[in-house]
Amino acid sequence: MMTKKEVTQLSYEIVGLAIKVHNNLGPGLLESIYEECLKYELLKNGYEVKQQLIVPITYDGVEMNTKLIVDLLVNNCIVIEIKAQEEILPVHQAQLLTYMKVLKKPQGLLINFFTTNITKSMKPFVNEYFNELPD
Repeated sequence: MMTKKEVTQLSYEIVGLAIKVHNNLGPGLLESIYEECLKYELLKNGYEVKQQLIVPITYDGVEMNTKLIVDLLVNNCIVIEIKAQEEILPVHQAQLLTYMKVLKKPQGLLINFFTTNITKSMKPFVNEYFNELPD
């Protein structure tokens, strides 16, 4: 089990790699391109990455035919939702929070590459699973 400090450090490192990708590519490309490049950087730097992770939805004890598809999951701990749009909407935040809840992961990063500054546009989220981690 990771600590809050370790999760926070991992998040910081992921954002650093997202900034590197953004500095190299700039804004205006498709989300899938940023996703693939960020995955490459994460793997190159020794992180475990699952891409386009299909998460089954169970309702009332029954697995539904519909699936959630998570952009990236890093070190089985941080969920990354990638966007490349002019504006991040509340539904995007809700989407990430739901992914975190269903996967039972403590932190999520909503990274929008359609920006001049990743640090200002990126939104980190934590939940009850983060609060349960040791300091």
